[in-house]
Amino acid sequence: MTNPIKVRLTGADDELLKGAAAVAEQLDVELTGDGGIEIMVVHAEGPLEASLADGAGVIRYDRKIHFFRAFGLWVQSYRSRSGQSFRQIEQPKFDSNGVMIDASRGAVPTVESIRRTLRMMAVMGLNTLMLYTEDTFAIEEYPYFGYMRGRYTQEELKLCDDYADQFGIEIIPCIQTLAHLTEALKWNYAGGIRDTEDILLVGSEETYTFIERMIRAASAPFRSRKIHIGMDEAHRLGLGKYLERHGYRQRFDIMNEHLQRVVGIAESMGLAPMIWSDMYFRLGSKTGGYYDLEAEIPDQVISGMPQKLQFVYWDYYHEDPSFYRAFIRKHKAFGSTPVFAGGIWTWNGIVPNYGKTWVTTNAALGACKTEGVREVFATMWGDNGAETSFFSGLAGLQLFAEHGYADEVDQAALGERFGFCTGGRIEDFLALSGFDETLGIAPGNPYESNPSKFLLWQDVLIGLYDDNVKGLPMSGHYSQLANTMKQAAERNGDWNRLFEFYEQLACVLSGKSELGIRLKAAYDQGDKDTLLQINGELENLLEGASDLRKLHRSNWHTENKPFGWEAIDIRYGGVLARLDTARQRIGDYAAGVIPALEELEAERLYYDAPWVMSKGTLGRGRYDRIVTAGVFSG
Repeated sequence: MTNPIKVRLTGADDELLKGAAAVAEQLDVELTGDGGIEIMVVHAEGPLEASLADGAGVIRYDRKIHFFRAFGLWVQSYRSRSGQSFRQIEQPKFDSNGVMIDASRGAVPTVESIRRTLRMMAVMGLNTLMLYTEDTFAIEEYPYFGYMRGRYTQEELKLCDDYADQFGIEIIPCIQTLAHLTEALKWNYAGGIRDTEDILLVGSEETYTFIERMIRAASAPFRSRKIHIGMDEAHRLGLGKYLERHGYRQRFDIMNEHLQRVVGIAESMGLAPMIWSDMYFRLGSKTGGYYDLEAEIPDQVISGMPQKLQFVYWDYYHEDPSFYRAFIRKHKAFGSTPVFAGGIWTWNGIVPNYGKTWVTTNAALGACKTEGVREVFATMWGDNGAETSFFSGLAGLQLFAEHGYADEVDQAALGERFGFCTGGRIEDFLALSGFDETLGIAPGNPYESNPSKFLLWQDVLIGLYDDNVKGLPMSGHYSQLANTMKQAAERNGDWNRLFEFYEQLACVLSGKSELGIRLKAAYDQGDKDTLLQINGELENLLEGASDLRKLHRSNWHTENKPFGWEAIDIRYGGVLARLDTARQRIGDYAAGVIPALEELEAERLYYDAPWVMSKGTLGRGRYDRIVTAGVFSG
């Protein structure tokens, strides 16, 4: 900590002063009633301003969030210029800009984690937070909804909303009212409202009673009158119990009828709903694809859509601004300008994919500015267990923030802002991509390979991905990365614990990544001495994996509710159990107790599923398909 800057904010109302006090400590600022540097706070239309002249400061802002962006810029400029005069002017590019945090794939951030995020968002100048909660919020009438999943109480959500409001940040509930409800529909109470395992039974009055109670519970804690009601990826819409009851119907018609009912429920509560747009484009595509530029949506379907509904165009994949511009225009054919949702790639494994994040975000947000899109947000999904801490994606959040106040983002300025707003070093956060950007991976990891995930969880005796990485110096790569993470863990302040976990992950991967390959080679050569040597290494690897689990557990329980960790704990338990079994099996073989190791007798094949392999990728996998080629869950 440096010596705090003492400032006196004149002209600021009580709400601004309350918010300023909440971020003062992280900015190393002392707010005073008298004395200190006077900063005149002016509320006026137009661009925001942070300036200092003749020893006196000015902050000019339009919306509340702009005050906090300007306050941060003022403090940052004062420090960097050692108190010399400065004047910063910024014109906001978006009306709303923020983040959607996934609280449904295992990890449910604590109220304090949300508050910490809100403080950083305020200084960044981001004014929207969406909490994606499929079933992780309480509905009084349905006690099994979110049961043992860490669901938020109404009181917890209200605490978050009250805290956000002081910064001018709007928290918008984000739920599902059609598909993506596997966890909610797995209980017997849902028998009458379940079409398929993850889709609600459209047309049933019981379903609409459920949806009405869901929308009421989700929206009640928040000031916002907006609500995201989902409706994406309902691939089997009308093809389950609905088909048995009504026969086959055009899915455009089913979609519009359901949407009209749900929007009507929301509007009856004074809410303004938005939905993901993909189902309309999928239904209008001959291939069923979302990003089909040839997709045709009939005029009568468009005319049947609710008129005040907002459509959210989500796209985390394309690198060409022209594609985004074209697809934004296709959305405008619905009669309104869409909301755009990009992606901070936190959902592909154990680390964020910043290469993919950077190229897609720069292309997408540039296109949004060109096409007049005024509302954007970044998604931070937690697919397949939320193994990645959402805080590891903060650099992507800063990228969205800087796009919100500049035509083009200056990378050097971005790094400085990141250090100021978060206390972390951007180069260390971006270095996390090195876990998946190994040799054999195209620069920027455009094909979303996740070797750090499959090399951690895969079995050393079965080695489903061994042939994919054979011949690549994976051990050396992770050994070097461990040194990088060690340095990061010594210079990132409150984020050091995050990098301590990643340092240990790199150490474990260095020891484990090529171990199965070496085992197979030694076995094929009948080299029992080498097998026994490797068996000795398993002891160290067991200890290292155990330490990794404890570091991961500590970070999880610092950031999230305890629910969901049990699934990750079991994954680590699987690694430890299988390493122990491998040690026992190899020892028995070397001692002549068993005549062969059938696991090592088996030929290693290239793992080529479920994504099509191409040059520049080593593979991408989910946990259940990484650990076994056999039956895992059914």
